[in-house]
Amino acid sequence: MKPQPEAPAPRTRVVWTSPEGSSSFSCAAQESFLAGLPDESVDCIWTDPPYLLSNDGSTCVAGRRRSVNKGGWDRSQGTAADHAWNLAWLAECQRVLKPAGALWVSGTLHVYLSVGMAMQELGFRILNDIVWEKPNPPPNLGCRCFTHATEILLWATKAGRGGKHKHVFNYEAMKQANDNRQMKNVWRFTAPGSEEKRSGRHPTQKPLALVERCLLATTHPGDLVVDPFSGSGTTAVAALRLGRRFMGGERDPGYARLAVKRIKAELSPDEET
Repeated sequence: MKPQPEAPAPRTRVVWTSPEGSSSFSCAAQESFLAGLPDESVDCIWTDPPYLLSNDGSTCVAGRRRSVNKGGWDRSQGTAADHAWNLAWLAECQRVLKPAGALWVSGTLHVYLSVGMAMQELGFRILNDIVWEKPNPPPNLGCRCFTHATEILLWATKAGRGGKHKHVFNYEAMKQANDNRQMKNVWRFTAPGSEEKRSGRHPTQKPLALVERCLLATTHPGDLVVDPFSGSGTTAVAALRLGRRFMGGERDPGYARLAVKRIKAELSPDEET
């Protein structure tokens, strides 16, 4: 079944603010959300943009064949248009990041090649590609290619090589987290379980531990973390749990409500919106 046409992008509407006012969550499309951020004001962006996988195919969910279609927001408009779109939102990320700011983008082969090329075209320096290995991926129903058991995270910075601005990498913290050995770029995490979905479900939700590791590696307490494609709010929860500030936007009102519910359930259960 083909997805329905995407609803018009909502205006930016703040739907949650932390008690001290330093963090917030908005129901907003990424275009309007990013446009509202000042130049060079953000320490780190961690985001999981649409993978553009809604192609009328099927996948396996809980042992059953299901449509891969998620909505108009996840439907490819063709290679050239998709790449132009990636260039546009990544250019806005470049504008709002501080000179040594960190950029993390998660993706599969359907999108990360374009994202990586766009990063290079814009002048970002790609520092690592992280391979997230899923120990129990869903089977490949078509049996015409290998089972998809990984996703890629690209870690980049605005800081040029040899320049005065130095990107953050908390090397010792990562080494200690890996039995006092240098951490490799292949990370093994299970997909989010029921505990991380008790406030609701999102079709592309990422493990909290995965995002937390990225933020622990490349930010300091008090830094501002931003996610323009916030989905179910995983980046928000990870940032706030680690003592970072957070600002995020999610265009779908239902998922925005899910994210706020999750933030409140995990961080401030007695707070009212």
